[in-house]
Amino acid sequence: MRCEKSIVTVSEVQREQVARLLGRKPRGLEDVPVLGPDGQPRVIRVASLVNEKPFPTLFWLVDPDLNYRIDGEEANGLIALMQAKINDSLELKSAMVEDHKCYIALRDSFISEEERRHIERLGFTDVFQLKGVGGIADYTRIRCLHTWYAAHLVTANTVGKLLDEHWRQNLDSSCH
Repeated sequence: MRCEKSIVTVSEVQREQVARLLGRKPRGLEDVPVLGPDGQPRVIRVASLVNEKPFPTLFWLVDPDLNYRIDGEEANGLIALMQAKINDSLELKSAMVEDHKCYIALRDSFISEEERRHIERLGFTDVFQLKGVGGIADYTRIRCLHTWYAAHLVTANTVGKLLDEHWRQNLDSSCH
Protein backbone atom coordinates (compact mmCIF):
# COMPACT_ATOMS: atom_id res chain seq x y z
CA MET A 1 0.00 0.00 0.00
CA ARG A 2 1.43 3.36 -1.01
CA CYS A 3 0.73 5.98 1.63
CA GLU A 4 -0.74 8.75 -0.50
CA LYS A 5 -3.17 11.49 0.37
CA SER A 6 -5.77 12.65 -2.14
CA ILE A 7 -7.96 15.69 -1.75
CA VAL A 8 -11.23 15.96 -3.66
CA THR A 9 -14.04 18.32 -2.78
CA VAL A 10 -17.41 16.64 -2.27
CA SER A 11 -19.98 18.25 -4.52
CA GLU A 12 -23.64 18.53 -3.58
CA VAL A 13 -24.45 16.09 -6.40
CA GLN A 14 -21.99 13.55 -4.95
CA ARG A 15 -23.42 14.07 -1.47
CA GLU A 16 -26.89 13.28 -2.86
CA GLN A 17 -25.55 10.26 -4.76
CA VAL A 18 -23.93 8.91 -1.59
CA ALA A 19 -27.15 9.48 0.36
CA ARG A 20 -29.09 7.47 -2.25
CA LEU A 21 -26.52 4.67 -2.15
CA LEU A 22 -26.58 4.54 1.66
CA GLY A 23 -30.31 5.08 1.99
CA ARG A 24 -29.65 7.91 4.44
CA LYS A 25 -27.75 11.17 4.76
CA PRO A 26 -24.02 10.40 5.04
CA ARG A 27 -22.37 11.20 8.38
CA GLY A 28 -18.82 12.49 8.40
CA LEU A 29 -18.45 12.43 4.60
CA GLU A 30 -15.24 14.23 3.66
CA ASP A 31 -14.29 12.93 0.22
CA VAL A 32 -15.30 10.72 -2.69
CA PRO A 33 -11.87 9.43 -3.74
CA VAL A 34 -13.11 6.76 -6.18
CA LEU A 35 -15.83 7.08 -8.80
CA GLY A 36 -17.14 4.32 -11.04
CA PRO A 37 -17.07 4.54 -14.85
CA ASP A 38 -20.60 5.99 -14.67
CA GLY A 39 -19.46 8.80 -12.35
CA GLN A 40 -21.21 7.30 -9.33
CA PRO A 41 -19.30 7.17 -6.03
CA ARG A 42 -17.59 3.86 -5.36
CA VAL A 43 -15.62 4.72 -2.25
CA ILE A 44 -16.11 7.48 0.30
CA ARG A 45 -13.73 8.84 2.92
CA VAL A 46 -15.21 9.54 6.33
CA ALA A 47 -14.00 11.78 9.15
CA SER A 48 -12.08 10.15 11.98
CA LEU A 49 -14.55 11.49 14.54
CA VAL A 50 -18.26 11.34 13.80
CA ASN A 51 -20.63 12.63 16.47
CA GLU A 52 -17.79 12.57 19.01
CA LYS A 53 -17.16 8.86 18.39
CA PRO A 54 -14.04 7.33 16.82
CA PHE A 55 -14.39 6.19 13.24
CA PRO A 56 -11.12 4.38 12.50
CA THR A 57 -12.39 3.07 9.15
CA LEU A 58 -11.27 5.74 6.72
CA PHE A 59 -12.70 4.38 3.46
CA TRP A 60 -16.14 2.87 2.90
CA LEU A 61 -17.28 0.96 -0.16
CA VAL A 62 -20.61 2.39 -1.37
CA ASP A 63 -20.82 0.75 -4.81
CA PRO A 64 -23.84 -1.60 -4.50
CA ASP A 65 -22.59 -4.06 -7.13
CA LEU A 66 -19.17 -4.41 -5.52
CA ASN A 67 -20.74 -4.67 -2.07
CA TYR A 68 -23.05 -7.44 -3.26
CA ARG A 69 -20.22 -9.29 -4.99
CA ILE A 70 -18.05 -9.11 -1.86
CA ASP A 71 -21.02 -10.15 0.33
CA GLY A 72 -21.25 -13.31 -1.76
CA GLU A 73 -17.52 -14.01 -1.47
CA GLU A 74 -17.62 -13.59 2.30
CA ALA A 75 -20.72 -15.82 2.58
CA ASN A 76 -18.89 -18.48 0.54
CA GLY A 77 -15.96 -18.51 2.97
CA LEU A 78 -13.39 -16.49 1.04
CA ILE A 79 -12.11 -14.73 4.16
CA ALA A 80 -11.14 -18.10 5.69
CA LEU A 81 -9.43 -19.20 2.45
CA MET A 82 -7.51 -15.94 2.14
CA GLN A 83 -6.61 -15.98 5.83
CA ALA A 84 -5.17 -19.50 5.48
CA LYS A 85 -3.06 -18.32 2.53
CA ILE A 86 -1.82 -15.35 4.56
CA ASN A 87 -1.11 -17.52 7.61
CA ASP A 88 1.15 -19.71 5.46
CA SER A 89 3.16 -16.82 4.05
CA LEU A 90 5.57 -14.60 5.95
CA GLU A 91 5.70 -12.36 2.87
CA LEU A 92 1.92 -11.80 2.87
CA LYS A 93 1.88 -11.25 6.64
CA SER A 94 4.65 -8.67 6.36
CA ALA A 95 2.86 -6.96 3.48
CA MET A 96 -0.34 -6.75 5.52
CA VAL A 97 1.51 -5.22 8.47
CA GLU A 98 2.93 -2.61 6.10
CA ASP A 99 -0.56 -2.01 4.64
CA HIS A 100 -1.92 -1.28 8.11
CA LYS A 101 0.95 1.08 8.93
CA CYS A 102 0.39 2.99 5.68
CA TYR A 103 -3.36 3.12 6.32
CA ILE A 104 -2.76 4.53 9.82
CA ALA A 105 -0.33 7.11 8.41
CA LEU A 106 -2.76 8.07 5.65
CA ARG A 107 -5.66 8.41 8.09
CA ASP A 108 -3.43 10.48 10.37
CA SER A 109 -2.58 12.81 7.48
CA PHE A 110 -6.24 13.82 7.24
CA ILE A 111 -6.49 14.73 10.94
CA SER A 112 -5.89 18.41 11.63
CA GLU A 113 -3.99 19.54 14.72
CA GLU A 114 -7.25 20.82 16.20
CA GLU A 115 -8.95 17.44 15.58
CA ARG A 116 -5.90 15.65 17.03
CA ARG A 117 -6.17 17.65 20.27
CA HIS A 118 -9.90 16.93 20.42
CA ILE A 119 -9.28 13.19 19.88
CA GLU A 120 -6.73 13.28 22.69
CA ARG A 121 -9.17 15.07 25.05
CA LEU A 122 -11.79 12.41 24.28
CA GLY A 123 -9.27 9.64 25.05
CA PHE A 124 -9.25 8.09 21.56
CA THR A 125 -5.60 8.62 20.61
CA ASP A 126 -4.76 4.91 20.86
CA VAL A 127 -7.66 3.99 18.57
CA PHE A 128 -6.14 6.02 15.75
CA GLN A 129 -2.53 5.08 16.46
CA LEU A 130 -3.13 1.34 16.79
CA LYS A 131 -6.16 0.37 14.68
CA GLY A 132 -5.57 -0.29 11.01
CA VAL A 133 -7.79 -1.20 8.06
CA GLY A 134 -11.36 -1.72 9.21
CA GLY A 135 -10.45 -0.70 12.77
CA ILE A 136 -8.57 -3.95 13.38
CA ALA A 137 -5.70 -4.28 15.85
CA ASP A 138 -4.26 -7.63 14.66
CA TYR A 139 -2.39 -6.61 11.53
CA THR A 140 -2.25 -10.14 10.10
CA ARG A 141 -6.01 -10.84 10.21
CA ILE A 142 -8.81 -10.10 7.77
CA ARG A 143 -12.07 -9.09 9.36
CA CYS A 144 -13.96 -7.60 6.43
CA LEU A 145 -13.23 -7.71 2.71
CA HIS A 146 -15.36 -4.61 2.10
CA THR A 147 -13.09 -2.31 4.10
CA TRP A 148 -9.95 -3.82 2.61
CA TYR A 149 -11.30 -3.48 -0.91
CA ALA A 150 -12.47 0.10 -0.37
CA ALA A 151 -8.95 1.00 0.78
CA HIS A 152 -7.48 -1.00 -2.14
CA LEU A 153 -9.44 1.04 -4.68
CA VAL A 154 -7.84 4.17 -3.24
CA THR A 155 -4.35 2.74 -2.70
CA ALA A 156 -3.50 -0.85 -3.62
CA ASN A 157 -3.10 -3.28 -0.72
CA THR A 158 -2.38 -6.97 -0.15
CA VAL A 159 -5.91 -8.18 0.54
CA GLY A 160 -7.34 -6.18 -2.35
CA LYS A 161 -4.74 -7.71 -4.67
CA LEU A 162 -5.65 -11.20 -3.42
CA LEU A 163 -9.32 -10.48 -4.08
CA ASP A 164 -8.56 -9.19 -7.58
CA GLU A 165 -6.49 -12.33 -8.21
CA HIS A 166 -9.34 -14.53 -6.93
CA TRP A 167 -11.79 -12.82 -9.28
CA ARG A 168 -9.39 -13.14 -12.24
CA GLN A 169 -8.87 -16.85 -11.55
CA ASN A 170 -12.59 -17.50 -11.21
CA LEU A 171 -13.29 -15.57 -14.40
CA ASP A 172 -10.58 -17.54 -16.21
CA SER A 173 -11.84 -20.90 -14.89
CA SER A 174 -15.46 -20.10 -15.74
CA CYS A 175 -14.47 -19.36 -19.36
CA HIS A 176 -12.98 -22.84 -19.95
